[in-house]
Amino acid sequence: MSSENSSSNWSVIFLMAANHQHYIPIVDAGVAVTLNSTDVYYPFSDGLQQDTFIKNPDGSLYMGQVWPGYTAFPDWFGENTQTWWTDALRNWTEMGVEFSGIWLDMNEPSSFCSYSCGTGANLSALEPLSVAGIVVTGYPECYNDTLWGPSGNMTINGTSTNSCAAAGTTSLMLKRGVGAAGEPDININAPPYAIHNGFGPLYAHTLATNATHYGGYAELDVHNLFGMMEEKTTHLAVQSVLPGKRPFLISRSTFPSTGKWSGHWLGDNYSKWQYMYLNIQGVLQFQIYQIPMVGADTCGFSDNTDEELCNRWMQLSAFVPFYRNHNTYGALPQEPYRWDSVANASRIAIAARYSLLPYWYTLFANASTNGLPPVRALFYEFPDEPELFSVDRQWLVGSDILVTPVLTPGTTTVDGIFPGRGSVIWRDWWTHAVVSATPGANTTLDAPISHINVHIRDSSVLLLHQNPAYTIYETREGPYSLLVSLNAAGTASGDAYVDDGISYPPGPSRILTFQAGGGTLKVESKGEYSILQKLETITVLGVQKPTTVTLQGEAVQGWSYIASTEELVVSGVSVDLNGKTTLSWE
Repeated sequence: MSSENSSSNWSVIFLMAANHQHYIPIVDAGVAVTLNSTDVYYPFSDGLQQDTFIKNPDGSLYMGQVWPGYTAFPDWFGENTQTWWTDALRNWTEMGVEFSGIWLDMNEPSSFCSYSCGTGANLSALEPLSVAGIVVTGYPECYNDTLWGPSGNMTINGTSTNSCAAAGTTSLMLKRGVGAAGEPDININAPPYAIHNGFGPLYAHTLATNATHYGGYAELDVHNLFGMMEEKTTHLAVQSVLPGKRPFLISRSTFPSTGKWSGHWLGDNYSKWQYMYLNIQGVLQFQIYQIPMVGADTCGFSDNTDEELCNRWMQLSAFVPFYRNHNTYGALPQEPYRWDSVANASRIAIAARYSLLPYWYTLFANASTNGLPPVRALFYEFPDEPELFSVDRQWLVGSDILVTPVLTPGTTTVDGIFPGRGSVIWRDWWTHAVVSATPGANTTLDAPISHINVHIRDSSVLLLHQNPAYTIYETREGPYSLLVSLNAAGTASGDAYVDDGISYPPGPSRILTFQAGGGTLKVESKGEYSILQKLETITVLGVQKPTTVTLQGEAVQGWSYIASTEELVVSGVSVDLNGKTTLSWE
């Protein structure tokens, strides 16, 4: 990178920060090995001096191959590794890279050769790997070249426009312990038991199993800890580099307790409809693993995507915790603005996502303090309904938001089950209309392109951002609204957790409690955090048209009523959420 380009990139980062946007760089696990004595790369030279890298059994430096060429791998067990890693990230910020978090990639760890391929090699003979010229040439999954020709251009028009819609010797191993990797009668690179690694031997595409860590630990025994220990080390480093702020990390590799240190994305998936469906299962599984901040590469990573798949996937991902569109080198571009329909679908879904941020934030506060999953399988909330046990094409955000995405190409409807067997009133998020659902069985819903079915459970009260904006910062600066979905008995309840969203450790907070019943909504507020934004709109679903509406005992003039959805809308108010509030209607 030239100095001119470097200065330009730093300027972009500065402008992003000034605009309350965030830069999350990729940090790969492999550290470039310098080729000769004139090269200067402090993460390597300092790490070598401080003994922070994994070794061969004979004590020499273990060298694999990643993007820079030959690479060394940090030894997270090393006594100097935390200090070295923290200094490396701090030096980065001092160079002008103002990051807000870290994306930890290739940390299984991944290596492009087997064994320590750099040991004894001519280091200058291996050039950094380049992706220049790589082109993914395959058609998107549903492309029909007979119908559309060889250009690869496919558009959608609300109808079925894709072809998818139509179409032994065993060796003995002696008992081993710490330091066993270097013992002569033990071959831990080829153990006498089968482990089904997708690439073949255990050492393929990763560290050899006899690579040796500080303390004499063999890689075979601690391999699965690599990612988690990098996450912990990086989390503590970011705390030091960005004092007073909560570290934000996303990692490819995980292990039990990763959720304390990092979030996760589901790895390199494919631009195929099947993988969008598997996206849901992955998110639900990681809620069980206590790693709730999770999502997939939206629109798919490997292979080429198309307009319809990306349209549906951008909507789906707006209702899971981690949301990112990510593409491989050389594939067809898949930014949402590439297609008008995808851009439109994204705007609609992201606006809903930003509106729901106070709800999401409360769910994550509960996940942190009580272990409750923010995303839930339907049976989690309705355990007495066996028909829900196998449902993996829908999910709940918390207890109150039901998501039913389209997961097949060439369709404008989707089947979904509504839990509760008729005892729960489900209302459409977009229109607030009550769903006429078949109890205990699937209901067919309209799902034109750029529309995802989202429904609100009765008995719920949701604190929302009233004006979704360009950034989360701008959204949080705006007013709040309240959405109350009454049950058949006319009651509902909910709560919200609010703090500054930044401080570490978390500072003052405020708990809002909402209780509706008997024609009255009460808001209780407790805590030391001062909420500056006002509550400006209150919407109550499931009420008969009132004759009078009062707020804090005073008559409200700015209210309206929509008979088709039994919807009372109180707007133009300015409620202080730091105190008690009472809204009544009769």
